[in-house]
Amino acid sequence: MSKSFSAIGSAAQDDEIDREVFTPGIEPQATWCPGCGDFGVLKALKGAMPEVGRTPDETLLVTGIGCSGKLSSYFESYGVHSIHGRSLPVARAAKLANPGLEVIAAGGDGDGYGIGGNHFMHTARENHDMTYIVFNNEIFGLTKGQTSPTSPKGHKSKTQPHGSAKDPIRPLSMALSAGASYVARTAAVNPRQATEVLAEAIEHDGFAHVDFLTQCPTWNKDAKQYVPYTDVQQSDEFDFDVSDRREAAEMMHETEDKLYEGEVLTGRFYVDEDRRSYGEEKRQTGEMPEDPLAERYFDDDYEWERSYDLLDVHK
Repeated sequence: MSKSFSAIGSAAQDDEIDREVFTPGIEPQATWCPGCGDFGVLKALKGAMPEVGRTPDETLLVTGIGCSGKLSSYFESYGVHSIHGRSLPVARAAKLANPGLEVIAAGGDGDGYGIGGNHFMHTARENHDMTYIVFNNEIFGLTKGQTSPTSPKGHKSKTQPHGSAKDPIRPLSMALSAGASYVARTAAVNPRQATEVLAEAIEHDGFAHVDFLTQCPTWNKDAKQYVPYTDVQQSDEFDFDVSDRREAAEMMHETEDKLYEGEVLTGRFYVDEDRRSYGEEKRQTGEMPEDPLAERYFDDDYEWERSYDLLDVHK
């Protein structure tokens, strides 16, 4: 992602970054259940950041509510534990104010695809330059096992004791149709691929959506453990162009069908390297300053403007 400016000091280009710098100095005891896939997300994210070349001081992690929301407590960086389904608008505001900051948002399938589904759709449509990691375990975990937007049809839970009558959403297809310029799926059981995918997503200029399959052994015992999995880039069975929207859409549809049939397909499904991000579009039209707003906080001589004075309608 864009490294044009950050109001926060950056590390020297040649400095190697140890993944352990992303472990808090006073590390809290993780409260995720034993066997939880969320540990896999944390491990992959810590492994991806040194590949990207970013330090904790150059990174902001915004999380929603749920088991996934604890990620910002276990990962050393600037962090915001926001409200339910609202991690994306907070992340968007931070990125617009300080484009050089590496912004990552994270949430669960209920948080991101349900309660925050509208923000997901419009953040993808506007192609904000950030990474969105969705912990997809097909259940509401923190609230003790309610049906989520990705729970399969017929899934029984406290809220659907006779089985869900609804088809699950298709998160990959939804991201593509909304306008995301990078769409991928990985799984906690595939740590090497997960690290590579997160590094690519973070480096991508634009909205990168990663559907991260995370098993929940406590509240979704009937769910698959997402093994065995198939990497669509490594398999001879699948041949499609990740830069072609139509081919990507067909591959995503097949992938989403197969997940509930017992076959787990992971990998990169769509990548558009040419589309400008929202911030770039706004600067192109002159609606955003070339000098980031965040820089002004460090200028003692700057005279603050009122938004009222900037709008012609009020003059």
